[in-house]
Amino acid sequence: MANFYPVRNCKSHNNMECAPLEMSRQFMSKQKAVISNGVNRREFLNIVAGGAAASAISFAGCNSQAAERKKSSKQPNIIFIMADDMGYADLGCYGQKHIKTPNINRLAVEGTRFTQCYTGSTVCAPSRSVLMTGQHTGHTRVRANFGQVGGVGPQKRVPLKGEDVTVAEVVKQAGYVTGITGKWGLGEPQTTGVPNRQGFDEWLGYLNQRNAHSYYPPYLWHNEEKQILEKNANGQRKQYSHDLFTDFALNFIRRHKNRPFFLYLPYTVPHAKYEIPSTDPYTDKSWPDDAKVHAAMITRMDADVGRIMSLLKDLAIDSKTLVFFCSDNGAAKRWEGIFDSSGPLRGRKRDLYEGGIRTPMIVRWPGRVPAGETSDAAWYFADVLPTLAELLGVNPPDNIDGISVLPAILGKKQRTDDRFLYWEFYGNGFQQAVRWRSYKAVRTSPGKALELYDVSKDISEQHNIAAENPDIIARIEAYLKTARTDSPNWPVQAKK
Repeated sequence: MANFYPVRNCKSHNNMECAPLEMSRQFMSKQKAVISNGVNRREFLNIVAGGAAASAISFAGCNSQAAERKKSSKQPNIIFIMADDMGYADLGCYGQKHIKTPNINRLAVEGTRFTQCYTGSTVCAPSRSVLMTGQHTGHTRVRANFGQVGGVGPQKRVPLKGEDVTVAEVVKQAGYVTGITGKWGLGEPQTTGVPNRQGFDEWLGYLNQRNAHSYYPPYLWHNEEKQILEKNANGQRKQYSHDLFTDFALNFIRRHKNRPFFLYLPYTVPHAKYEIPSTDPYTDKSWPDDAKVHAAMITRMDADVGRIMSLLKDLAIDSKTLVFFCSDNGAAKRWEGIFDSSGPLRGRKRDLYEGGIRTPMIVRWPGRVPAGETSDAAWYFADVLPTLAELLGVNPPDNIDGISVLPAILGKKQRTDDRFLYWEFYGNGFQQAVRWRSYKAVRTSPGKALELYDVSKDISEQHNIAAENPDIIARIEAYLKTARTDSPNWPVQAKK
């Protein structure tokens, strides 16, 4: 087992139809003082955190330390686990018949299974950018895997900038230690986008998602230094990166068991390449070799989720740890006739139909999140940042698109679909999608008419009802005029 030690390195809502979300709207209203004299949001957060700490030391003394210990005892640890290219129906608790996922299934039994949760995008980097910033793909910094203009290096990767505020920075306002292991995808080396410059205290993994295609890499990034994997040198295949991420996660949890922590665990399985030390328990199946690896990757991840949950119990912190599990986008392959990874959903990764952006989402927190429940609340990655901010009683940035869905997660009544959820995607041209109430609109290229589906009745998006619903189309078209801002890295040519 490798040992990794910490190194600490120093848009407003547009036309949102959110009347029923009074609790969340009040929380999301502008709560921060005006930031002036060139102070950006990151500097503001640091000033707030530093000022609060200084005041506590100056005026409260020993009493403040006791209060801080009491506050920490009530703050949950937060673990956000995310698979890579895993389909909506790749888990047993979402209908999978062939891939064994007993530990993740147990998460669903002990928590709430959400059936209408959406990712930030239909591909890797922008989905993660939405998750980290709380801004949808019409506003977030990273809107595609590769920049069209600018960017860093031959792949034109666009990094997060200093003024972008991440989930990690938000939870640090509440005194959390923050860690990440897996695939980042939001900043190349020595840029403002690397995890240690975006609020994470500790980090191990791949910065570049193209490098993450190899599970036996020559190195990983440990904080801002390369960690050479000597057992993978000269073509050896002895250090499987996924296993190193799990080791890091377990070590992080052990070291920080006595204080609130946020652990972001964006695994790289089951993304291609299809490499794994063993295809057990599927070796003897009559499936294609890649299918065996796909299934074995998910089952290996499931076992590691089980190890994490067992450790939480062993450390007696299970009841005060909030766990999320999801995928970053839809299935890369539908595996029709074998796994049927998209289930009844239309499309897959790189599509804005449901198969590209709807994700399994399980949330578990004993005694707080209802156990054994299924929820059809509609929410997406942009909602994670404000939800955690409300949970911890800290201020989110004022330019985000998400709302807090904390009531829905805690099993309380909250209507989350009476607003517009928005996506845009630059693959195969420029595509857009909107979810409003039970309606889903898709535009496959600029200038084309919107398609419209009622996903409460037509989950497979087979029946375009745009012609029968001109008022709804007009409403969505009006929203689309204000939904996004132009990006210098991804300019969109208006259709004449």
